[in-house]
Amino acid sequence: MIKVLDPNLIALIILTAIFIASLISVRFAISVAIIEIAMGAIVGNIFQIQPPDWMIFLATFGSILLTFLAGAEVDPKVMKEKFKESMLIGVFSFAVPFVATLLYCHYVAKWDWKAAEIAGCALSTTSLAVIYAVLVETGLTKTKLGKIIMASCFITDIGTAAALSILFSDYSWKSFIFIAVSVVLILIAPKLFPKIFKRYEERVIEPDIKFIFVILFIFIYIASIGAGHAVLPVFVLGLVLSKSFRQNIGLQRKLRTIAFAMITPFFFMRGGMIISFKELGLAMGLLGILFGLKIATKFIGVYPFARKYLKGSEIYTTLLMSTGLTFGTISSIYGFEHGFINKTQFSLLVTVVILTAIIPTFIAQKFFQPKDTLDFIE
Repeated sequence: MIKVLDPNLIALIILTAIFIASLISVRFAISVAIIEIAMGAIVGNIFQIQPPDWMIFLATFGSILLTFLAGAEVDPKVMKEKFKESMLIGVFSFAVPFVATLLYCHYVAKWDWKAAEIAGCALSTTSLAVIYAVLVETGLTKTKLGKIIMASCFITDIGTAAALSILFSDYSWKSFIFIAVSVVLILIAPKLFPKIFKRYEERVIEPDIKFIFVILFIFIYIASIGAGHAVLPVFVLGLVLSKSFRQNIGLQRKLRTIAFAMITPFFFMRGGMIISFKELGLAMGLLGILFGLKIATKFIGVYPFARKYLKGSEIYTTLLMSTGLTFGTISSIYGFEHGFINKTQFSLLVTVVILTAIIPTFIAQKFFQPKDTLDFIE
């Protein structure tokens, strides 16, 4: 094995891998996050590189920034219009996989309770990023079908974010500081942010972007003080600011560019670098079981309601709701960082997450694509 010790060479290898991942993503039209995780796994296993401190710092911020962007993609108006349908699909899309995975991992696979909870969080998710890209590509974003799927995805992910925050927060009097500051920031954000955006838009030095980063770092800091997790409040922050972001396309584009060019790649690369090919190879049977368990439980939770409210597209909807990526990766990395899961368990969970981002999406688009999207337009 090649041992790389020079910090500058480590940085060069990591940045080169990120660049190559972007080229592969564009060439084969595959989510860059998937390629970045795969490249991280290759770099970590071939060069035996441990993520340096600067990368861990950027990866931590990347996970929070991704969470914020995911919340900002949701349209509250859509949720209000399709509340009943999206609530039923979203709640059961989260609850059934979460409970089934938790029970299987603890009582059958013999993982300890905290590890099983991490597995439940990681495999209960639905990928907002994957679904959004698919719906845009297929022209379904403005249809009844697309609206219900997007709103349901949000409900599922809010369930995952809430579970991660509730189950793994170390509650004390400091937790109230975390909760209080989070609530205040979320309440004042819709009034304060538009003024900041309007005052500093089109400035080369981007004070508005820096202001968003300051707020996100406040969440990270108060979460560390309160022994909590910033995922849930940051997700809600993105939601309450989603209207402002849709009204400021330039700001939205700039923030995405900064995020996906130089921040979030370190999050996905770092996740890949933790994966062990050797340990993964020894647990291929469990890998298949966990993948099958997630798909099966998604069908149990989603299909009955999709058939009732989206007749004719129930399988398409269920397959898209079976995808996972961002929150599944965030949950897995959080569990590994805090010692709740070991390297083998982490490798299994992240690999299942990647597979669910690819396989259900491919099957849905290849075999169950709605034939006439006009039937679903409101």
